Amino acid sequence: MANLPEIKKNRENKLKKFLRTGLNPYPQKTKRTHKISQVLKDFLKLKRESREIIIAGRLRSLRGHGGAVFFDIEDGSGKIQALFRKDRVGEKTYQFFQELFDIGDFLEIKGELFKTKTGEKTIQASDFRMLAKSLLPLPEKWHGLKDIEERYRKRYLDLIFNSQVKEKFEIRSKIIKIIREFLEKEEFLEVETPILQPIYGGARAKPFKTHLNALDIDLYLRISPELYLKRLLVGGFERVYEIGKCFRNEGMDKLHNPDFTMLEFYWAYADYRDMMKFTERMFDYLLKKLFKKLEIKYQGKKINFRTPWKRIEFSQILKQYAKINLEEISRDALAKKARELGIPIEKARPKSEIADEIYKKVCRPKIWEPSFIIHHPLGFQPLAKQLEKDPQKLANFQLVVQGWELVNAFSELNDPEEQRKRFIEQEKFFKAGLEEAQRLDRDFLEALEYGMPPAAGFGMGIDRLVALLTDSHSLREVILFPTMRPKGS
Repeated sequence: MANLPEIKKNRENKLKKFLRTGLNPYPQKTKRTHKISQVLKDFLKLKRESREIIIAGRLRSLRGHGGAVFFDIEDGSGKIQALFRKDRVGEKTYQFFQELFDIGDFLEIKGELFKTKTGEKTIQASDFRMLAKSLLPLPEKWHGLKDIEERYRKRYLDLIFNSQVKEKFEIRSKIIKIIREFLEKEEFLEVETPILQPIYGGARAKPFKTHLNALDIDLYLRISPELYLKRLLVGGFERVYEIGKCFRNEGMDKLHNPDFTMLEFYWAYADYRDMMKFTERMFDYLLKKLFKKLEIKYQGKKINFRTPWKRIEFSQILKQYAKINLEEISRDALAKKARELGIPIEKARPKSEIADEIYKKVCRPKIWEPSFIIHHPLGFQPLAKQLEKDPQKLANFQLVVQGWELVNAFSELNDPEEQRKRFIEQEKFFKAGLEEAQRLDRDFLEALEYGMPPAAGFGMGIDRLVALLTDSHSLREVILFPTMRPKGS
């Protein structure tokens, strides 16, 4: 069997022969009249009319039978069988096709429809045209590929061979469309905020750093759009949202990719309790539109999104699963407990964040059904308001499903002096070595001084949501081109 370089050389020779005929193997435009899905849907009508149609797509198989060749042609909408007969197209044309066309080429077919003796819908070609000559052969055993990472590196081949993979990305598009539809109905305005930022903020994360030569300044890829979206609340917009890329220079695993898609929205004159009800309504709308039901399956287990969802106190769940009384334990004792659980803790990390690390490892994996984990300890979210009746707790929630954090939301802190104190405290943590601490954003503090209405904010990872709703074990299954280590490095 010929090896890959030999096959490529053979196809390059075919391309040279093709060029010598004076024909263009990469024409600018096709005369396609119908998508294949349209042909299959309206087959009887088009067949009765006995008129020629033109389809275009990739050659997927070839089956020769004496003076005839059957082959499958596939476009983005479907696949259909085609037939070339020597007595119909002529011996010279038939030989031209046999010699110069290969599986993987894109071509245009003109012809009439008929059914074979076995009842298969087929187009009988009266003419054809090359649209794109392929120089590399399609892999024969892509379905059984052992190197899963190769599927992600060559996603274009993954999409060609795996219809389920293609369907996941079609569902992803629908999910985003439905979310937009819901937010627009609720009178939210879609906006765009800077991806390159002079100060990164809005989350606890390590940033990617770059340099702008034109102004000779360092900039950061955003870790969140939060602080810019809240500036818009100051400016008078009451409901704003953004769906866009964020970037965090941190670890990679099944739930994390360095660049990911985030939905964030902010709602003036609402609080975190309003936002919990709103989140329930949004998921109800999304699931009914997408699946016409509120129950899904993930990894063989059922998840029911019927509302209302559980509201569980953070301190309660920590006590239940980790046997930790957060109100009574000291910071150092909590750090010791974390290390016993195999969680590395930096000296600078505050008590609230140590508690969160323990919660993520011990408690969160045990939460399967949709649940709101509410009232994290003060210090966990530097941008969140405290509860008025219990100021040691935050007015916040996280939506957890099957052990994944899908949503992080809270009542937004709009007191500029309290926000300043929180930023200064975070700066101390940063200087002590906590790289993901929030940074002091003076421009944002100035914006708050002009007055920001009470508001609730919401952040959700779109990739995690899509992975959950498409029963995918990893974010890399639902990101078209996930970050990969280059081959050979």
